[in-house]
Amino acid sequence: MKKFVFLFLVAALALSGCGLFNSKKDKKEPVKKRAKAELREDNADVDFQAFVGRLKKAVAAHDATTLASMMTENFGYSLNPEKSGDGVFKYWDENGLWTELDAILTEKFAKKDDFWVAPPQFADDSLHYDGYRVGIRRVNGSWKFVYFVNG
Repeated sequence: MKKFVFLFLVAALALSGCGLFNSKKDKKEPVKKRAKAELREDNADVDFQAFVGRLKKAVAAHDATTLASMMTENFGYSLNPEKSGDGVFKYWDENGLWTELDAILTEKFAKKDDFWVAPPQFADDSLHYDGYRVGIRRVNGSWKFVYFVNG
C-alpha cells in the first residue's frame, strides 16, 4: 500500500509540472507596446550624456558654483522681460524654479537648430510648445548650459 501511495504522489508531482492540464485561456497574449513617437534622434554622445549627468546632479544639489561653470556668460533665464547673465540663481530662488528645472532635465533632449533642447516637444514646431525648456549647445568645443526659460 505504501508503494502505491508513493507511486501516486510521484506521478502527481511529475504531471503537475508538465502543463498538460493548463487551459488555453490561462495563457495571456503579451501586451503590445505602442510605438514611440520620435521627434528627432537623441544625442548619444558620451560627452553630452556626461554633461547632462553633471548638470542634473548640480541642479539637484543647488550647486551654484558648479552650475555657473557649466553656463554661458549670457545665460538666458527669462523671456518676458528678457533677462540674462547675472541674477539667475536669485531669480530661480525667488520663483521656486529649482524643482521645475530638475523636472525638465529628466526629459529627453532633441535637436533644434544649434541647440539640444528638453523637453523634446519644444523641438517640434507643429506642437507650439511654450512651457519651460532647457537649451544646451557646444561653445568652443565644450557643452554649455545656454538657457532655461518659459514662454
